[in-house]
Amino acid sequence: MSCPQDSPSPQGEGGTSRDAAPDERPKPPGESLTRPPARWLSATLSRRERGLASGCLVFLCVLFLIADAYVSTPQAARDQFATTSIERDLEEITIAKLQAMYASGKYTVTQVTEAYLNRIARYDSVYRAFIYVDRSGALATATSEDVARKSAGSRFTFTPLWGVPIVIKGNTSVKGFVTTNGWEGYRIPGRELIAPADATIVAKLKAAGAIILGHTNLPDFAAADTTMSSVGGRTGNAYNWRFSPGGSSGGTATAVSANLAVLGTGTDTSNSIRLPAGASGLVGVLPTRGLVSINGIHPLDWLLDNAGPLARNVTDAAIALSVMVGEDFRTQGSVAKAQRGPFTQYLKKDALKGKRLGVPAFIMADAMLRPETRAMFMKAIEGVQAAGATVVVDPSILPASFETLTKAIQTEPYARQGIEQFLQDFGPSQYHSTTEYSRATGSSFPLFFAGPALTLTTDPGADRNFFEPQRRALVTYHETLDRNRLDGFVYPALQMPPNDETLPGRRSEGPHTNTGWVNTIGVPAIVVPAGAYMDGLPFGIEFSGRQWKDGDLLGLAFAYEQATLSRKAPVLTTSPR
Repeated sequence: MSCPQDSPSPQGEGGTSRDAAPDERPKPPGESLTRPPARWLSATLSRRERGLASGCLVFLCVLFLIADAYVSTPQAARDQFATTSIERDLEEITIAKLQAMYASGKYTVTQVTEAYLNRIARYDSVYRAFIYVDRSGALATATSEDVARKSAGSRFTFTPLWGVPIVIKGNTSVKGFVTTNGWEGYRIPGRELIAPADATIVAKLKAAGAIILGHTNLPDFAAADTTMSSVGGRTGNAYNWRFSPGGSSGGTATAVSANLAVLGTGTDTSNSIRLPAGASGLVGVLPTRGLVSINGIHPLDWLLDNAGPLARNVTDAAIALSVMVGEDFRTQGSVAKAQRGPFTQYLKKDALKGKRLGVPAFIMADAMLRPETRAMFMKAIEGVQAAGATVVVDPSILPASFETLTKAIQTEPYARQGIEQFLQDFGPSQYHSTTEYSRATGSSFPLFFAGPALTLTTDPGADRNFFEPQRRALVTYHETLDRNRLDGFVYPALQMPPNDETLPGRRSEGPHTNTGWVNTIGVPAIVVPAGAYMDGLPFGIEFSGRQWKDGDLLGLAFAYEQATLSRKAPVLTTSPR
């Protein structure tokens, strides 16, 4: 759009100019002066008036140019005009930088919380990361923290997550929230599964000062590689809303990647933290099984279920994991075996120097590994090597026979034990078992929980089904590390790029991974951003390490992250097309 033409100048009575120049004849009445010469304008206005008129014309030109640029700019970029200065300050913010802003007095917790809530309101109708946004609760907590800090004055000390807005996966109990687990069956009016108490990890996050913004979406019962639920619909990838964010912690992944929260919690039964981390440009931590309590988290398969953080960088993930550490009755005594926190002490930029990492042969031989993903992984290996590590590729390193060992571990016979225990402890007043649920609602429970109610500690077949196969697989895993003098393993987080879920007539299939074996043997793993495909969608790599050496593993991930700095923030849109 060009600058507007000069407006017709004021005329005297009868339509004539007040002071015509000698060589200009006034127009007859009824005729207009559409483009008067500059000297005419100069002659008819005082110096002050000419200055004001010129200034107005310049202002109008600039205004029209801005409007033209706005209209001709793609919607995703136009959305940036709507952001406030606080939102720009908060984009890609880290815990340390956020708390530094609080310390300097630049922002209050209430201001920051409102900024995140406003951003959620602007974008979540497109990305659908949330099942429930607790606006009033989040602001109440923020206000109480601001008041407490003001009262403490110089005696105030920051707790690890003080003033940090976070999200909680929708299968995790938050007192007063409906634990939908993505399933409409828990949201029947008058029979909602309203959490009577916080899950252990939620209680720890609250105690550390976190501000809980709400519950994030997940597939029904967390049982899919993508994130579509009967409660929350389909969650879109932060980098392109049409594509899958992965699952089952896809709601948390999109919320964190899209800067709708600083970090969030996920759960992982067979890849459900790590898959969405890889698909969404995030760091996702699966801790050693038993390091973090699963008490108060709705189970899928409680012998494999685990919980951990998703964050935009390794440091924030390490801070969150340090807060979340804590055993429950299922894993009594386990934390004593682990490396001590805080886990930030293990984060060294040179942590990869001199290390040896193996590539699992069975993953690279998987027919589902796409050529473009293989190419991205080989490029990512160059980054690992540039950071000082040796990467060992050998067909004897975790071959197909190892995968067979992990698949022999049977947990399904005991799945119902987990759901019955959860409902007993965290069910609403109307029901505390699957039988009571059916009686109270008139609806049946999903079939995959309808098996025999076997108890792991009393079943005569437990050793054959679970303990012995797990022991064999875990021994093989550690023997491979020892024999090859390895410090861990490295492999693609996904076997394929994120897939378009909006193609007509095609149901989403994937994205898939081949990393569920980690859950079966209970070792730690972490995903780190490692670049992007040609279409801009993220690619991630995964490291796994020795049992109970979570700090060392975080160190490897941190060193890779700092050497490559691969994460790029997504550009969001309010107008999907």
